[in-house]
Amino acid sequence: MSAAGNEAGNEAAENVRVQRNAAAGRFEILVDDVVAGYADYGDSGGVRTFPHTVVAEEFGGRGLAGQMVGEALRITSEEGLRVRPACSFVERYVEKNPGSAELA
Repeated sequence: MSAAGNEAGNEAAENVRVQRNAAAGRFEILVDDVVAGYADYGDSGGVRTFPHTVVAEEFGGRGLAGQMVGEALRITSEEGLRVRPACSFVERYVEKNPGSAELA
């Protein structure tokens, strides 16, 4: 069995989840309990600002940033907050996802 074959098999079994790290002021996406990326946020006056989103290079190209931002916006909506997408990724996400646009 080749090493590439092992990697493909492991990728299918990955555990991906989004969590809020309130102490750090960010939402994080974890792959098998490793922080693969994060979206910083700050709350003020009923508005949650997302100034920065990053996914580690080794986890890039897998849609993790979109998954993380989607969950962060869902939680933000449930909390009754508006969104200010200061980060270009979050701004594009809101533009491309009409359900999120109502938050901005």
